[in-house]
Amino acid sequence: MYQFSYAEIMADDVADSKDRERQVLDKAITMLQAAIRNGRESREAVEALFFTRRVWIAFIDDLRSPENQLPLSVRADLISIGIWVLKEAEKIRTRKSDNFKGIADIVTIIRDGLK
Repeated sequence: MYQFSYAEIMADDVADSKDRERQVLDKAITMLQAAIRNGRESREAVEALFFTRRVWIAFIDDLRSPENQLPLSVRADLISIGIWVLKEAEKIRTRKSDNFKGIADIVTIIRDGLK
């Protein structure tokens, strides 16, 4: 019977984690695109902002964790991006912006970097 090594198990966990992150970011992108089509006052816009904020709050919490294995500089960069996304989402929510496309573009870049 084949025994899995710790490295193989961890590699699978990392691959699964990246896949889940990609799926969540795909959903955020799809929702943001619907918000762009339907406008800032639409239900889709509200749902996209709510979902995207939840995703980035969770990512930032994970990136701040001492258990996160990404290099500190990468974590810091991603936290900065997350803070920008949260601030931009708040500007949209308070009707000071309608930059759904900017958020969608950034989220797309991050998702594509998870390969």
